[in-house]
Amino acid sequence: MKPHTLIANGLSAGYGETLILDGLDLIVPPGRITVIVGANACGKSTLLRTLSRLLPAKKGQVMLDGKSIHRIPSRDLARTLGLLPQSPIAPEGITVADLVSRGRHPHQGVFSRWTREDDEAVAAALAATKTDDLAERPIDELSGGQRQRVWIAMALAQQTDLLLLDEPTTFLDISHQIEVLDLLTDLNQTRGTTIVMVLHDLNLAARYADYLVAMAKGRLHVAGPPETVLTEDHVRRVFGLESRIIIDPTSGRPAMLPIGRHRMTASATKEPV
Repeated sequence: MKPHTLIANGLSAGYGETLILDGLDLIVPPGRITVIVGANACGKSTLLRTLSRLLPAKKGQVMLDGKSIHRIPSRDLARTLGLLPQSPIAPEGITVADLVSRGRHPHQGVFSRWTREDDEAVAAALAATKTDDLAERPIDELSGGQRQRVWIAMALAQQTDLLLLDEPTTFLDISHQIEVLDLLTDLNQTRGTTIVMVLHDLNLAARYADYLVAMAKGRLHVAGPPETVLTEDHVRRVFGLESRIIIDPTSGRPAMLPIGRHRMTASATKEPV
């Protein structure tokens, strides 16, 4: 697995006249898991879309291995970088196997045929996401959680060195959330895949991230190891939330306990001695 450098320099992007990202700088650590967190509408999804070239930058640039991402041929880019966007739409009536197989399209030349390697990649992606028993079912018949796992399977079948995922745990119950995050961790550790994903759950983000990025109002507020990013001050500044930070006994990583004004115990309201 080749390590790739993905860098955003002075990145500004948005929709129409509305600017969402405003002069953002980010260096994605190659071969690591980066998790992006932040309040709603802070620009997390816009950042992933711009990093993947799905959304053009208004100012600044995205560099992949020292080259502007807009100068890389589409097929070459799709072999290197994969994106699972938020709420993707599948063609009506398509089966699970057919959708996951589309992840292999970047590896197909104009005259090339489907190969055993393609079959193996699709089968491995279905097995890893535990969707192999759904292979012949139409996507339309699946639950939200099942669909999300199928979309992740398609992203895995693409077998890219860089994988961007926008809220991959959406619609999943807690058990399947952990399964997916463990799967992505295994992919990172065994294949060296660089993973960048958006998560809403701060504690899961801190548990699984090597590098945690907190965004606020279209800018990078703070980035670094979870131990330096998930602090009471940063949670207050990014989310407007009072919290207490403890150490997760399972992972040894920081974990956030939100403080609600109407749910504090008497002892929690006392000043420390």
